[in-house]
Amino acid sequence: MFTLELVVLALCWTSVWGHPQCLDFYPPFEPEKNMKSFCDSYSDFGCCTVSRNLEIKKLHESLKARLPRGISSECTDFLKDVLCQECSPYAAHLYDAETTHRKTPLPGLCGDYCSSLYQKCSKIIPLLTDDAAILDAYNKGEAEFCKAVQISDMDYCYPNVVTDSFLSGEAWSSQTGGGEGCLCFEEFASGLRNPVLAVHANDHTHRLFIAEQVGIVHVFFRNKTKVKEPFLDIQDAVLTSNRKGDERGFLGLVFHPKFVQNRKLYVYYTTTSKKPSPFVVRISEFQVMIDNPNKVDMTTQRIILEIEEPEPNHNGGQMLFDDEGFLYLFPGDGGKGGDPHGKIGNGQNLTMLLGSILRIDVDRQENGLQYAIPRDNPYVNHSSSERRHEIFAYGARNMWRCSVDRGDPQTGHGRGRIFCGDVGQSKFEEIDIIVKGGNYGWRGREGFTCYDDKLCDHMQDEVLPIHDYPHTEGKCVIGGYVYRGCQYPNLQGKYIYGDYPTGKLFELTEDLKTGKWSNEQFCLGNSSICTGDLKGSFPPIILSFGEDEAGEIYLLSTASAKTDTDAGVVLKIVDPRKRGNPEKCLANHDKKAVDSSSASSEVAWGNTHPTYPDRPTSLQEKKDPFE
Repeated sequence: MFTLELVVLALCWTSVWGHPQCLDFYPPFEPEKNMKSFCDSYSDFGCCTVSRNLEIKKLHESLKARLPRGISSECTDFLKDVLCQECSPYAAHLYDAETTHRKTPLPGLCGDYCSSLYQKCSKIIPLLTDDAAILDAYNKGEAEFCKAVQISDMDYCYPNVVTDSFLSGEAWSSQTGGGEGCLCFEEFASGLRNPVLAVHANDHTHRLFIAEQVGIVHVFFRNKTKVKEPFLDIQDAVLTSNRKGDERGFLGLVFHPKFVQNRKLYVYYTTTSKKPSPFVVRISEFQVMIDNPNKVDMTTQRIILEIEEPEPNHNGGQMLFDDEGFLYLFPGDGGKGGDPHGKIGNGQNLTMLLGSILRIDVDRQENGLQYAIPRDNPYVNHSSSERRHEIFAYGARNMWRCSVDRGDPQTGHGRGRIFCGDVGQSKFEEIDIIVKGGNYGWRGREGFTCYDDKLCDHMQDEVLPIHDYPHTEGKCVIGGYVYRGCQYPNLQGKYIYGDYPTGKLFELTEDLKTGKWSNEQFCLGNSSICTGDLKGSFPPIILSFGEDEAGEIYLLSTASAKTDTDAGVVLKIVDPRKRGNPEKCLANHDKKAVDSSSASSEVAWGNTHPTYPDRPTSLQEKKDPFE
């Protein structure tokens, strides 16, 4: 039974899209040598090196020698299965390493599997753990033992984790094919390696800048053509890997509000460090070349800020400018599970930059820094001199994708609000609106629920989420945008966001009278709804969202979350129910703007918007329906 099961699991692994992570909080990897000598289920992709695999094999042989004589081979297979879960790509989840309080000494075992282990081979259990609580439960019987080895998120229990349809996206795929009221998608770009950003420069050129996690940014025009040469290529400086689940890399890009005048942009990426920490997140300023608007001048890099990262995960990466021209940065809490740094974690420690939302002025420099502190930041004049003045708000775990609300086009309601998706720990994902001096709870709280009881009841300035959802509904929130475009009136004012491994799309709708938000899951259209160039499906791993100059929203997803696989796409979100008036939409968003496809075209920088020559006819362009 178990030999066949292991073969099936090995074959099925390639279809799983959940978030893999090892016990050291690094992503899994492909071993350099063949590991089929023992933990063969994870010989192609997992968390064990060849040497660790051999150590587990020796441990197995040692424990097997201590088993009573005549014990069945099935029991030795059980022993092997449990020991080898350290090599699983989901090891951190299987061992509940993402909790503050403990790491389970045994992997989480699914109910049927746990019962079978206890009923057939209970004598091996004392060999697998010396945990007093688990051994006490073991002595009380099957039910107590299986309860003791449960993990906080049983979707990751062994052996179901590898074939779980919820994690693989299959469960969501089966819900597609709806009719009226469902969304469609129009492909804008494809063949990308983990596209993590799609942003515009607000310069009336309607270009979309699409960034790949490896450190390359491409320029796309409204007609879906692309400049041949990258806009920016800093692969040599960016620290990442081709491992599924690696959170490091090129993570942020934003253009200065006065980009037309000063040609400045800002990038956020992980890189190696000469400091005690193995790497840092770096925020750098660049300028676009004077004679080529589609190319960054690499000689203009100015490092604004570097933040040491103690662990490889939870690197954040979002950057935004507010209406006052101040730059917001969203670093994560520093990594590992449960923010274990110090007595209260980085998220509640106002002497640390990690776990906070930072707000700086990149147009000035003071006190030896490459930036200045806005004078109205909440802790500038605080009595405690140890508090970092860069902090605008705090208590964040790992905010992945935040956005500024453009405001209702008629009333202006909502303008300037910053929405963030904060990735949860082991039970809840949340959506927040950022306010000055706000405490977003981590690590005292996860969503609306207490996570660390010692901190939860003693936090000041706490701001609760506008919405959270449990891990029975999704696993990793991807923050999106409030729709303020013109083409799809039914989406107006709705906050659109998604979930990374499940491929689910959601909308939050605000009740203007009560200020409360209601959540609803989008369905995807069938072939009768999504016709012509429109699709009713997308690669199920949602990486990010993007917004163009006209306020239309894009979905960035992939079929394989690896930086060496060009399975990523950028899709425009389309609501086929009702279309905005094309003439009105065009009038609202700069009739005179034209696209450029020449990487060497000249641009007039200054107090006017850049102008571009006509596109060459060799591009076989598709006419923009709104031109």
